[in-house]
Parts: sequence; C-alpha cells; structure tokens
Amino acid sequence: MTPYKLPAQSNKLLVIVGPTSSGKSELAVRLAKRFNGEIISGDSRQIYKSMDLGTGKVPGKWQCLPFAWHPKRNARRRVKRPLKHKKTYIYKTIPHHLIDFISPKKQYSSALFQQQARKKIKEIAERGRLPILCGGTGHWIDAVVFNQKLPDAQPNSKLRARLEKKSADALYLQLQKLDPRRAANIDRHNKRRLIRALEIIITTGKPVPALSYQLPTTSYKLLWIGLNQPQAVLYQKIEKRLTQRLKAGLLKEIANLRRQGLSWKRLENFGLEYRFGAQYLQNKLDYNTMVELLAQAIKHFAKRQLTWWRRNHGIRWVSQPKQALKLTKRFLKNHA
Repeated sequence: MTPYKLPAQSNKLLVIVGPTSSGKSELAVRLAKRFNGEIISGDSRQIYKSMDLGTGKVPGKWQCLPFAWHPKRNARRRVKRPLKHKKTYIYKTIPHHLIDFISPKKQYSSALFQQQARKKIKEIAERGRLPILCGGTGHWIDAVVFNQKLPDAQPNSKLRARLEKKSADALYLQLQKLDPRRAANIDRHNKRRLIRALEIIITTGKPVPALSYQLPTTSYKLLWIGLNQPQAVLYQKIEKRLTQRLKAGLLKEIANLRRQGLSWKRLENFGLEYRFGAQYLQNKLDYNTMVELLAQAIKHFAKRQLTWWRRNHGIRWVSQPKQALKLTKRFLKNHA
C-alpha cells in the first residue's frame, strides 16, 4: 500500500483523546501506520524519563533513523551514518515526539509544551506526513490546538515553598475560593497542579484562563477523535491494566525513582500510581488498601477527563478502531 502523503505545508491535524486505559496510544499507532503519520504525545507525565509503567508510556526505543529529513524538498536523503542528533523515540516503527525526554527532577510547563508541540506539528507536516496529537492531558492539548495565550506567570520558588507546606486538601479549598471553575476540573490530590494553579492566580491576580472551544478559531484543519467505551467496560480495563502494571514492576519503578534522588513529596505530586505507590513504600498504606484506593482514584480521573472532553462538541466519539479509520480516511479525502 502506498503511504498517504500530505501536500507540503498542509495544516491538517488529527487529535486523538479519551479517558485513561481506553486505548488511545495503540489507536494512534494504527492510524499513523495507515496514513503515514507521526505522533506527538499529549501527556503531562510521559514527558519524563524513567516514568514508564506508571504513565502508560508506550515501550519504544530511542533510535537513529537511517535517513535525514529535508522539509524543503519534502523528501528523504539516505545517509551513510545516522546522526546522533536525529535520535527519535520509535514504537512499532512510528516516530513519537515530546515523550521520554526530560528528567523528572526538572520542571516543565504547559506553555513550553504548547510551543514545542506546535513546532513539531509544523515539522511533521513539512515532511508530507500526518501530525497526530494523542493524549489525555486536556488543557495541554487544547492549548496547542487553539493556540491559547497562556498565563505569563514565571515560577516563584518562595511562593511554591510556602504553598508546599500546606496539605492537598488545604490547597484545594484555597483554589475553590479563588477560582471555582479551575477547582472543578483539577485533580484535588495532585499538589503539583494545585500549586501551579494557585501560583498563576496569585501572581497574575486573575483566575486561570479558561480554554475556548470555538473550533473556527483554530488555524488547523482538524479531526478530533474521542475513544471511549461503556463505563463498565472502561472500569474493567482500568482494573486489568493496574494489575498488569503492578506485576510488571510498578513499585520497583517508583523505588528506582526514589533511589535516583526524587523526594517522596515529589513522587506523590506526580499523582495516581506514584502517589499511592510512594505511600505504600513509606508504609503509610498496606498493599490491598493501596490497590483499592489507586483503582478508585484512576476511575475518578477517567471521569474528570471525560467531563473535560465532553464540552468539546467537535469530537467524534468512537468505540472501535475501524470507526476511527473510516473517519480519518474521509477527513483526508475531503480536505485534500
């Protein structure tokens, strides 16, 4: 089958969203293979190195591609030796971008992701390939698609240190008073995000900006695909995947991150698997309680994700990959 090729300088963008455990990553790979695409990860935790099982990161490898891209000619030129700076994260032959590239000790912002993701979209399109933005971090993906002006609030170490002393519950109550809208869409146990939201509000004197869902304001020709299943099926998949991750060594991964120098506080701030896993390793929870609370927290997280995406009426919801294949084929044909 001849690979699908977009015209040079195309502004088409395929966006794949949905709740955790719904199968977004594998669907993105399937569509990338069929339509000659490259994937940009839209997950706020998969950017970090050594955080693999807990984030659901696809098990790719950093490889030197056997060619160099020349966007202006929209062609590939074979080179005798792969260049080190051309290393790309590859999973099932598909290039993945903005994944597994930064130390978990470092800070990374949605504004930086917006900038780098939009640059990657442009580069992929210039190669005549289909950019596929895939992930579950709603405000990151929306910031890219709608090119939202993000708050100009630089990190404030003194303010963060003061907020860090408070409990997650206290931070959440403070956020509820200052910005009820943001509080309604945030993980109330994730201190990292709570602190950042409060930092923006306190620094700028304004609520965290709301994202716009007016699709005509975007500069891209878009196809939104949302992958979801009935709640009972999704919850079953969440429980099954959690069991698989624990058997594969999730707790060892968290212990290794601790040995690399991450504090327990930093690990817990990453939320979900890292929060409850870290609490178990500190003997704050027994194993069965940890598994029960973590499964419940992941299900609540999936609900919040769906609440976020349901406001976007441009999303075409599917439950099977075949439906997504048909939608994508029609989108590329009708927007030639």
